[in-house]
Amino acid sequence: MLETMDAKIEDMIYEIRGKQVMLDSDLAKLYGCANGTKTINLAVKRHINRFPERFMFQLNKEEYYSILRFQIETLKLEQGKYSKYMPYAFTEQGVAMLATILRTPIAEQVSIAIMDAFVMMRKYISQNDYSTRISNIETKLIDYDNKFNQIFDKLDVKINHHIFFEGQIYDAYSLLVDILKEAKNKIIIIDNYLDKTILDIISFLELKVSIITSDYNRLDMNKYKEQYSNIEIFHSKKFHDRFIILDDKILYHSGASFKDLGKKCFAITKIENQNILYQLLDEIKKSI
Repeated sequence: MLETMDAKIEDMIYEIRGKQVMLDSDLAKLYGCANGTKTINLAVKRHINRFPERFMFQLNKEEYYSILRFQIETLKLEQGKYSKYMPYAFTEQGVAMLATILRTPIAEQVSIAIMDAFVMMRKYISQNDYSTRISNIETKLIDYDNKFNQIFDKLDVKINHHIFFEGQIYDAYSLLVDILKEAKNKIIIIDNYLDKTILDIISFLELKVSIITSDYNRLDMNKYKEQYSNIEIFHSKKFHDRFIILDDKILYHSGASFKDLGKKCFAITKIENQNILYQLLDEIKKSI
């Protein structure tokens, strides 16, 4: 098995940010992870202190698209085929560290094959005219740019979906702050279980915030209103899910209460359908 695996592994090693790296999706396949990249993400998360940026980093769109453009001869314009989330790249040290925390039947064998492939790639680069090879690749990428862009024109429509796994408290909190900062004039928040998490965030906002909720701490709210005047509270039991509406134009849905961000796996999604937004606004007017 490993004799035929080496050649495939070499094709999975890319040059990104001046480093040779492998993508989490390729590593998940090689290590036989039953749940794909989710297995790797959870394993890394449990041992995040072992993965500094020199071992692992997340690609940006340009880096990820360049890899897919390099593979364009085997690509087909099929919507939904390519990941909407930027993958993680592991350096040689990161791959070695990953092998120590994954518990798959072939982890040890695959790790040896991967290390051998990294060594072979370094030898190949040193023995060949690297600049010529890169030039040929760049020429090929330009030839296929138009075709490739059609793929991501379709994907970009759905890229406003953010999923967070248990423990990603700061990441979820940070996204919520970024979303609220998009508003220019006013914000509507619907959440049945309001606590000071939201109050801490909106205290920095210099615009009107309307909160629709069925339960909140009166003491916290009274203290907030003594110092800040940008909030209105409306009591309603009509809503189950959590929503954020920005300037009556942009709608987000949250699968978890904002006081529980990152405590369990959940998603925040931007709802593009304007009819849903208008229906929700009408229902809000009836409720307050």
